[in-house]
Order: sequence, then C-alpha cells, then structure tokens
Amino acid sequence: MRRALLGVFAFTLSVHGQPLSKGFEHFYNLEYEASIAEFERAIREHPAEPQAYNHLAQGLMYREMFKAGALESEMVTGANPFLRRGRLEPPGAVETQFLEAIGKAMTLAQTALASNPRDVSATYALGVAHGLRGNWNFLVRKAYMDSLRDLTASRKLATKAVELDPKLIDARIILGLHDYVVGSLPGYMKLLGFLAGFRGDREAGVRTIKEVAAKGTMNTADAKVLLGVIYRRERRSKEAIPLLNDLIQRFPRNFLFRLELAQMWADEGDKAKSLAAIDAVEQLRRSGVSGYGTLSPEKIAFARGNILFWYDDFDSAIENLKSATGGSDKLDLHTASMAWLRLGQTYDLRRNRPAAQAAYRQVLQLNDSSDMAKEAKRYLGSPYKRPPVG
Repeated sequence: MRRALLGVFAFTLSVHGQPLSKGFEHFYNLEYEASIAEFERAIREHPAEPQAYNHLAQGLMYREMFKAGALESEMVTGANPFLRRGRLEPPGAVETQFLEAIGKAMTLAQTALASNPRDVSATYALGVAHGLRGNWNFLVRKAYMDSLRDLTASRKLATKAVELDPKLIDARIILGLHDYVVGSLPGYMKLLGFLAGFRGDREAGVRTIKEVAAKGTMNTADAKVLLGVIYRRERRSKEAIPLLNDLIQRFPRNFLFRLELAQMWADEGDKAKSLAAIDAVEQLRRSGVSGYGTLSPEKIAFARGNILFWYDDFDSAIENLKSATGGSDKLDLHTASMAWLRLGQTYDLRRNRPAAQAAYRQVLQLNDSSDMAKEAKRYLGSPYKRPPVG
C-alpha cells in the first residue's frame, strides 16, 4: 500500500455521479487486469466522459506499480528520505496507452470547459488528469519539476471545482495532498516559481484528507490509504491501524493491507500482533483464499524476516530472509533487492562480515543503480550499524 507521496496518488472519479463500483472493487483488491477491462468497457459505453479515461490511466499505472513492488511502504518510508522512489520501467506500449488515455481525458474536459467554464465535473476531471500525469512523470520519467507542475495545476483545478460546488468533498483530497506534499518539501523547492508562493501546510493537509475519509463518497478509500502512508511516515502507526482494519474488511482480497498492518503493529512495538498478522496472511495463502494465490511464500518470508530483524531476533530473521532470497526470482525487483540488503545487514549485526558482503553484492547484481544498491555499496566498505533510536 505504500505510495510515494509526490508521485503515486490518483483519485477515483465517478461517471454520471456513480462510482464504477465493479471496476474499483477489482482495483482495490489488486485485480488490475479485471479492473482495466471494466474501465475499458466504461469507455466504450461512455466515450465522451473524461473520467472514464482517467480511470483507465489509473488502472494502468497501478498495475505497473504493483508488478514493481511500488505499492508497499517499506520501499518509500521508514529510513528512506522523502521523495526517494525507484524508477518504474513499463513497456513502451503501456506508456503509450497511459498517455493516450490522459490526453483524451484532458481534451474532453477542456472541450466541455470551453462550452461551460463552470462545468464542475469537467474541472475536476481535468485536475485529476493532471494529477495522474504528475504521478507518471514522477515514477516513470523521474521528472520531479514536471511532476510538481502537474500537481500544482491539479490543486488549482480542484480549488476551482470546490469553489463551484462546495459540497464536492471528494475533490478536497487533491487539496489536502498538495498541502501535505508542498509542506514537506525542502525550503528551496518552495521557492519555485510555479508554486506561486504556496508553502503548504502538513497538518492542514492531514485534516483535509481526514475530512474526505469521513465525509467523501468516491474517494474515501483513497483517503484512508493516503492517511495510512502519512501516519507510517510520521510514526503515527496507532492511528493507521484502525484505517487498515477497515480497509481489510472492505477489500478482503488485498493482501498488501494485511502485510502493512503487520508493519504497523511492529512500529507500535507489539511483536506478537505483528507476527500474528503475518501468520494470518500465510494461513490465507495456504487455504487458497481468493486473492492470495498470487502471493509467493518468499514475499511472506521477507515480511516476517524484516520484522524479526527490527526486533533483534537475528537468527530467525536470517532464516526467513534466506528463504526469501533463495527464491528471489519469484519476487519483484524492489522486494528482492530489499531482502538481500536486509540479509546483509543482519549478517553484519551478527558480525559475519563475509556473508554480509556476499549479500550486498547480490543487491548490486540485481540493480546497481538503485537506492538500495547505493546503500549496499556503502556497507561493502563499512559494516552496517543499527541507527540510534529516536
């Protein structure tokens, strides 16, 4: 569920005022192929609706993020600094399809606004299209300035939509996100011209997103996911746990919510509940529960080993991390890299320097230009040491 705060939040729209419930039921349950098929069907039925094309673009982007392991918080929170995120490399045909969908959504929205500048639906749709393109610029192109420009355009359009219709609570998620992101940026970035003096406000952003989670009709799930990421980043895991429990009940086939719940309990210092959450995922997988068939034992082993690592249970951590890395071909690149890195760190803490260095070299073999590879290179020269608490 972990999503980079600048570049990975899309927003659910409605077609004719009603959510595409079937498509987004699949979407939030990680069934992206089925959700994309539903969104393509909606386009055939409503070819003049810009929102339908936004849905398709959102489905395409999240499918690529899921395949790359980019929806999980360990990769973009915790010790990782803000705005760090590995680059996605989708097939060229997917990028073409995404950009065509965004282009169509923008064209349809702009056409509607040319006829009626006060068209709330078109204004909001155009804002979402800019947000989605900003996500893509961040994740695929690593074009941070272009991404911020799109995010700023998205905020301005969402502000206009809310001014036109103050009851449009769902549009406020864009305002809250922009407030939080810009409020989290380094000072020099806030001086950029296209931000036009807007400095952001992290706490105000959180309050706005909470309002959408409580009172929205279309974007409540997005708001809860977003709050969960923010709470994890700010070490407010106690506030994230009820959100995750609610999302698990609502979308039972989404195993990422359960894995994230385990992380939150670990952050809270409750080892037993954290491992119990991992055990529950393992039991669901073994029982063949719908949605868990694609979850590999190696991914569960990594999740368990990672938690044991932070609780200084190094022997058990090594056992699980070796299980994960032993089948690293079954893991996405980010998880495989993190598993090898964590194994090396665990060996270092066990003062087994040769084994640690061997693990770090495996990270470099997977992707020698990633952020984790940079860490691995550093630990090849100097053993990993546990960072101070606090």
